Amino acid sequence: MGITISALVTFWVGYLIYKKFKPQPVLFMGGMIMMYLASVLGYGHILGAKATTGSVFFDAFEFIRATFSSNVGKLGLNIMSVGAFAKYMDKIGASRSLVRLTIKPLMALKSPYLVMSGTWIVGMLIGLCINSASGLAMLLMVTMFPILLGLGVSRLSATAAVATTLCFDWSPSDTGTILSAETAGVDPVFYWSHYQVPIVAVAFVVVGVLHYLTQKYMDKRDGHVVKPIEVERVKDEADNAPTAYAILPIIPLALILCFSSLWITWIKMNIVMAMFIGLFVGVICEFIRWRDGKKVFGDVQTFFDGLGLQMANVITLVVAGQTFAKGLLSMGAINTLIDGSKDLGFGPMSMMLVMVAIIAVSAVVMGSGNAPFFAFAALTPAVAAHTGLHPVLMLLPMHFAASIMRNCSPITAVIVVSSGMGEVSSFDLVKRTAIPMAGAMITTIGMTFLFYYTGW
Repeated sequence: MGITISALVTFWVGYLIYKKFKPQPVLFMGGMIMMYLASVLGYGHILGAKATTGSVFFDAFEFIRATFSSNVGKLGLNIMSVGAFAKYMDKIGASRSLVRLTIKPLMALKSPYLVMSGTWIVGMLIGLCINSASGLAMLLMVTMFPILLGLGVSRLSATAAVATTLCFDWSPSDTGTILSAETAGVDPVFYWSHYQVPIVAVAFVVVGVLHYLTQKYMDKRDGHVVKPIEVERVKDEADNAPTAYAILPIIPLALILCFSSLWITWIKMNIVMAMFIGLFVGVICEFIRWRDGKKVFGDVQTFFDGLGLQMANVITLVVAGQTFAKGLLSMGAINTLIDGSKDLGFGPMSMMLVMVAIIAVSAVVMGSGNAPFFAFAALTPAVAAHTGLHPVLMLLPMHFAASIMRNCSPITAVIVVSSGMGEVSSFDLVKRTAIPMAGAMITTIGMTFLFYYTGW
């Protein structure tokens, strides 16, 4: 009965998110319904004897309060500062400068399709500093997209390469990376360097080659003729930022990596400090540029607004996901699934594949990578503990599956934004992204098996 109720509630939650209901209130509601039903039906208690308020009704709200409290101080502040810094870099034009500078070497390539594949690789590298998939896609659509069209690549091919530039959320400052590392109990930099980097290093080759072959073949199949054309690129104020500003988005990443277990260990650095130092350097550069304190300090408000935006959109989603996970745990659904999988002979890696499949399908159907991953990430320590699998080896492919498979959904933000700016159908676009993203998924699963069987 417990697993039946959990399945019905989960389906209802997924259906509402698919219908474009806001995921946070839907996940909160689903989790609270399961908590109350678990308590009424005797499956479990919402809170332990020491934490309970004395009222079952109040206990669910106390769980939400305690979860907010525990998340905002560390994980939440990390995510908020990262998002706020990204907003400020966009405001002063530093992100645009970074893109302009990094795409210049691509112009030395002869083949238009090599330039297109190179755009994807460069976009992935820029993604270390710009963590928003749709934000990076918009930057590349106004900078690199016209160049690709001018070289003779079709609109669909150019848009496909740009839309998938952040199919791996692999930066140490990415929200999913931070959540995965925190949940697994490891340092984000260690998680990035020892697990994410090896996978993405292989994916550079696999996905880059697949983009080249897929887009070239589909252009030929559709009768597209590769012919250089003149394309007028619309400029805006952000294009006027100095080229030297390209270094600004890299500063926090450089600080995080330099003052870590990878290099300088005797100086302590954390993500929030790195973002505030980056903000400080940015403000100084802006003052030198404009010599107008009122304007410079006014623009800093963008950073503070970004803090609130991340709190409203990301931290609430993390807490909502944990509330939903608590409901599933209270109903005993997860333990039942684990025991049933053991009875069927499922080993640790088989359970990993099951969790990855759930995330992958949910990302396509819901049109979101964060919603399903944040909802199920909190469950992975319990599942991993029952199967004897290290939480990293479950969280890693789940995290990457969410970011990869959102590029196969015609309703996800990055696909909708890219297709709109590229003036192509989002449904036609995902036909172009499907094969490269399949290669990305195979790479992720294959490398995870390698980590497991070699004891990485």
